[in-house]
Amino acid sequence: MDLYAKDVGPLEFRRMCGGNQQEEEMDTCVEIAPIPGVTDAFALRDSKNPDAGTLRFTGDELRAAGVSTI
Repeated sequence: MDLYAKDVGPLEFRRMCGGNQQEEEMDTCVEIAPIPGVTDAFALRDSKNPDAGTLRFTGDELRAAGVSTI
């Protein structure tokens, strides 16, 4: 399945952070949103530069990389 072929329209992203928890400015954060109409697929973007675009992954790909989709 080509996740990039689907027009997803506006997405509702939520922020996920990790890394430097001691200094908020240095936090490593992404934003994640489920892709509507596709089971267990997600769009990710940089929280500091959301206009840079999104990457799309299946839930299996994210879990294999150690990212929780919950």
